[in-house]
Amino acid sequence: MSKFAAPKGVSEYFPPRSQNFEFVRNTLIGEAVVCGYQLIELPVFEDTELFKRGVGESTDVVSKEMYTFEDRGGRSITLRPEGTAGVMRSVIENNLDKGQLPVKIWYSGAFFRAERPQAGRYRQFYQVGVEAIGLSEPEIDVEVIAIADRAFKKLGLKKYRLDITSLGDASSRAAHRVDLIKFIEGLNLDDATAVRAKLNPLRLFDDKRPEISSAMSKAPVLLDYLSEESRKNFESVKSLLEDFGIAYQINPRMVRGLDYYTGTTFEFVHELLGAQSGIGGGGRYDGLMSQLGGADLSGIGFGLGVDRILLACEAEGIFSSDAVTSSLEIYLIPLGSENTKFVTNLLNQLRNSGVIADMSYGDRALKGAMKSADKSGAKYSCVIGESEISSGSLTLKEMKSGVTKEVRIDSLAQALKEI
Repeated sequence: MSKFAAPKGVSEYFPPRSQNFEFVRNTLIGEAVVCGYQLIELPVFEDTELFKRGVGESTDVVSKEMYTFEDRGGRSITLRPEGTAGVMRSVIENNLDKGQLPVKIWYSGAFFRAERPQAGRYRQFYQVGVEAIGLSEPEIDVEVIAIADRAFKKLGLKKYRLDITSLGDASSRAAHRVDLIKFIEGLNLDDATAVRAKLNPLRLFDDKRPEISSAMSKAPVLLDYLSEESRKNFESVKSLLEDFGIAYQINPRMVRGLDYYTGTTFEFVHELLGAQSGIGGGGRYDGLMSQLGGADLSGIGFGLGVDRILLACEAEGIFSSDAVTSSLEIYLIPLGSENTKFVTNLLNQLRNSGVIADMSYGDRALKGAMKSADKSGAKYSCVIGESEISSGSLTLKEMKSGVTKEVRIDSLAQALKEI
């Protein structure tokens, strides 16, 4: 019988690498929590029309990449390709936009796009995202950007940059659109590209084909058409980023892959990841909530790619190949099967005290048990035999340094917490 295999293009994590994946994801989430963002747990699939209207029919995401199917009731359902549209739907449906503002929420989970799989590009991928809804001030724009930047720095990443631009307000985009359409009308485009340009001419800036990129290199850019209000807002964002010590580059041709972006727009790029170098990004989406039937509130958010951030960490050597980021605090080793019951009870007591602990199961030789302790990634280990039980004390070994310390068994949990 042939073995089953995971579907092509799925990012899958299992021990020991899954511990590094979890560490990256939790670090990203932790920085959002520090800033007062709260969890929202969303459906993995939504009404297809939500993404068509919210993300934009001119985008590759909607026109080429969505996993869409008909359910048993004849409804068109789509696996979520991104997070913001679903968040907006939930905020509107549950009247969060009518309560305390801003609404500050974070989410994480799997997302789905029918793309051609390659390194860093998956059909099932993982993101951590935040949304701040109800404020339009530059301070909240910079808060959102700073959450990602602090998380990257906490992970130890160094070889990334922040690209920013402004996609302006409605008047800015209207003035730019007139000249952009005139420019595009002078280009020799294939029929499909011409249709996309009619739906949203900005999409051509996001086209990666060399011939289109070359043709659009001389196109007028939105930064030259900003209204006075948009210009002042963008200047304030740049000034605050400098105050926060967050380096950035202006990328006037960045539009990102979704139609809802307005105002401040940004992307984090890592130099060691090749073609799929974006590790996260986002921007402001004023008008999206009202477009989906809710209040006319401003919003800004981001989606950070956990898969690519893990690859970036690995590329920079943050996680060594022979070690994992384990949360395990102690690994207990019973010396002889006659002492297993005592060690099992001690293990249970430690866990009841909130200590993350494990033990060597089965009647294993000491050498093999110590190898298991080393592979577990535990910070400490201890061997417990008849002499330790009778004396009431044990030798606690720090696995990384080999330094040992004598500890009373009945105060082991407290000693670990103090350490």
